Amino acid sequence: MLTNTVRRVGLSVAVVAALTSVAACGGSDDGGSKGGSKKESAGGSVAKVDPIAALVAVQKKTGQAQSARIDSTMTMGSTMSTKQSGVIDWSDGITGTLKITPTAGAMADSVKKLGGNGTMEARYLKDGYAVDMGEAMSQQTGGKRWISYSYDDLAKLAGASGAVMKDQMQNSTPEQGVKSLLASGDVKKVGQEDVRGVSATHYSGTVDVADLTAKSSNLDADELAALKKQLADGGITTETIDIWVDENDLLVKKTERGDMKTGELNSTVYYSDYGTKVSVERPPADQTVDFAELMEQQQGTSS
Repeated sequence: MLTNTVRRVGLSVAVVAALTSVAACGGSDDGGSKGGSKKESAGGSVAKVDPIAALVAVQKKTGQAQSARIDSTMTMGSTMSTKQSGVIDWSDGITGTLKITPTAGAMADSVKKLGGNGTMEARYLKDGYAVDMGEAMSQQTGGKRWISYSYDDLAKLAGASGAVMKDQMQNSTPEQGVKSLLASGDVKKVGQEDVRGVSATHYSGTVDVADLTAKSSNLDADELAALKKQLADGGITTETIDIWVDENDLLVKKTERGDMKTGELNSTVYYSDYGTKVSVERPPADQTVDFAELMEQQQGTSS
């Protein structure tokens, strides 16, 4: 019998793994052809053209690269703080592998209850993702250390925000931060700065979260109204987005900042090794328990 702790942590991990992926990549409705690694230059530095034209070039080049290595941190008020690193491919949906470490907040406390070293591996596949909860959980689940989450199940669980998350996680590219700035109408060039030893051009702008989501998702009127209510209840209205772009028109850093009722939302992502090879295997079936099954057991216990 699975403990309530395992089920609660399973739900928390579903959220953090989903948000980690969305924050690292961001949703997009644009495609792109293979190519555009950091070995190829679009010709000319973005610093030499006006901000809008520069960001259009960056959006195209970053979208075409189709894979990269990421290193990021994310804080959502008092709820959680995490750090994550790994590789992501967005050539056909989002696939990849990330190491996720909760560092503070309620999420970190929940993970600690299961034991282990606190670092989880998340594998992102076309239809969902799986998270390795470690040996401590496997001792409570008959040797099953992985929890598998389908995007369809998560969309049903989270309502309107779940529909948005499903759309973003299945259609993600790092270019979304660039698209967000272009959509905001509030983009400005800040200047030239150093990002981990790379000379980069810094751009900044503020976006309306609900309006931007409405433009970039396929929500119907009822779903959009429900999402706006969820955002308002959470105190989320606007975000400040900053991006840094190298001389090859590739995104090298993105930050997002905003206020929530539980505190500040703050995400920082570094991108490198564009065009890197990404290979992901589905975890062994005999070591995997489905998230929907965990929730059914939870409901059966509480009824």
